Amino acid sequence: MEPSDGRFDGPPPKERIFNAPLPALLLAASMPALFWFQERSHTYWLELAFRTVDLPQGRYSGLLTSMLVHDGWLHTTMNAVGAFTFGVPVARLFGHGFGVLVFLALYIVSGVVATLGYGLLHWGGPEYLVGASGAVFGLIGAATRLLGGRGRVLPLTDGGVIRMAIAWMGVNAVVGLIGFAPGVDGARIAWEAHAFGFLFGILAIGPLARIFARPDERFDSAPIKDDPAS
Repeated sequence: MEPSDGRFDGPPPKERIFNAPLPALLLAASMPALFWFQERSHTYWLELAFRTVDLPQGRYSGLLTSMLVHDGWLHTTMNAVGAFTFGVPVARLFGHGFGVLVFLALYIVSGVVATLGYGLLHWGGPEYLVGASGAVFGLIGAATRLLGGRGRVLPLTDGGVIRMAIAWMGVNAVVGLIGFAPGVDGARIAWEAHAFGFLFGILAIGPLARIFARPDERFDSAPIKDDPAS
């Protein structure tokens, strides 16, 4: 309790009920918005997909554009929910201004690395790859080191981080090998791309946070000295 002189300065400020960072919200909202246009573009969207045969033929644009198209509304919704859920703690870590660009760069590069990894593993194959799942898994990997860290990036050696990473990769591998997930309509699940995106995100968040993160005044966000990825 604080001593009072009987004077009141008005009601205390109210906490916002919805306090999610705008970049995470807009990123998630962009997916159904883009798919709405995709549905009305007939077959043109197929040109934005990534084909594993593109790499040996020197075509690389699909590494980026494949994140803009999806294989159905359920597929789109799942990725949008994932981007929002796991993008919130990551976007909050980097704050506003230049931090928004860092957040988006982490998302985009995660997706490119995920698609590139898949293409290298299936070099010259005929498969198409669409969707932002690899980029979303990059956010999942980054958020894995933030959840439970009270505003700071946990080290890779943290027991909770290790257990969560094993769980994510275990579920990813099982779903990929079984070949079933809602929203894919019988299409092959690119679980390898998910793994590459996750690994990039969980490794990149350390050095990115050390350089660009804005410490949240509610938490002690000081970097952890034993973080091998910082």
